[in-house]
Amino acid sequence: MARRVVVTGVGLVSAVGVGTEETWKNLLTGQSGVGLITHFDTTNFAVKIAAEVKHFDPLQFIEKKELKKMGLFIQFALAAAEFAIRQARLKIKPDIAERVGVYIGSGIGGFDVIEREHTALMQGGPRKISPFFIPASIVNLASGFVSIRWGAKGPNSATCTACSSSAHAVGDSFRLIQRGDADVMIAGGAEAAITPMGVGGFAAMRALSTRNEAPEKASRPFDAERDGFVVGEGAGILILEELNFALERGAPVLAEIIGYGMTGDAFHITQPSEDADGAVRAMRNTLASANVAPEQVGYINAHGTSTPYNDRLETLAIKKVFGEHAWKIPVSSTKSMTGHLLGGAGGLEAGIVVLALRDQILPPTINYEHPDPECDLDYVPNQARPAQVEYALSNSFGFGGTNAALLFKRYSG
Repeated sequence: MARRVVVTGVGLVSAVGVGTEETWKNLLTGQSGVGLITHFDTTNFAVKIAAEVKHFDPLQFIEKKELKKMGLFIQFALAAAEFAIRQARLKIKPDIAERVGVYIGSGIGGFDVIEREHTALMQGGPRKISPFFIPASIVNLASGFVSIRWGAKGPNSATCTACSSSAHAVGDSFRLIQRGDADVMIAGGAEAAITPMGVGGFAAMRALSTRNEAPEKASRPFDAERDGFVVGEGAGILILEELNFALERGAPVLAEIIGYGMTGDAFHITQPSEDADGAVRAMRNTLASANVAPEQVGYINAHGTSTPYNDRLETLAIKKVFGEHAWKIPVSSTKSMTGHLLGGAGGLEAGIVVLALRDQILPPTINYEHPDPECDLDYVPNQARPAQVEYALSNSFGFGGTNAALLFKRYSG
């Protein structure tokens, strides 16, 4: 029999808060984290808005001499991990170190470092490249730094599966604990892609909202006037533990993770197929893995990017999986407030689902003002909603046709 896995800590760093409870409080009040970009000069850019993390002081989490060794995504991961570890009251002593692992995903890693060091190369030649360039930028160094910082010697890995990265990291960590390869996993994702190349690249694809004159209204998932997503940054880290391990050390149990599914579209590099097949199978696989019937699910945190394609096809997928029950399930997209964290989205949103189960309240989809006939579900418009929820699903879908879904359950012993 598979071992039960629970969540004992959540660490969130986002455009609406540096810290778990600050982020959660601002999500429940419907606060938008989107504004004009300050990280670089947007004079020649068609897109001038993003969901930047505000008031982030890395020196609160990292020694000054260490900062030059890590890109911003690693800094976010370390901060979120600290919030999660603190909430879980986890102390990684030598006797358990080999049973504690780290699994943190990212879509691109240190984009800021890559751009900075390329500029140094072009301006001053190869001798100007920092010796810390590679470790500061590669995806797995978020896991690496977290592991080193807290002495976690168990499984150490990283996913790089576009916008499904950190959902896969959480799901894979769940499986590692289920099958006995670890007792604790520090899992999630981080991203810091609000850079000239990051924003410029997505803008060149025409994937981003150009609502520059009203940034806080730009991310509007499922709304008929949505025109693209808004790039966000930050991190979401969960502490996953085998149930008895958590109980024996007196850890606070916030929720239980019970299902995980992953699929591939095998269709197109950026667009899902018109029948939403990959998303449908990901959700069905997740429910089947947990032996939970569709009508038992009481909330879905949608991928909900605010792009015309994603929102329409995710709505269709939900209808195919849940049938008549689809219209009874509250579905919200917190990307309406945090922006899209790309590889960090799944970790952030899994953490949000855990908090929704803990507090029995659902975060809203803000900026939902114009109903779309093809997006006709209950999107928890504009205001948080108290609810009695036993099972909640989190969806993540990425370029390359990679899909993940995670199922959480309210913990009741």
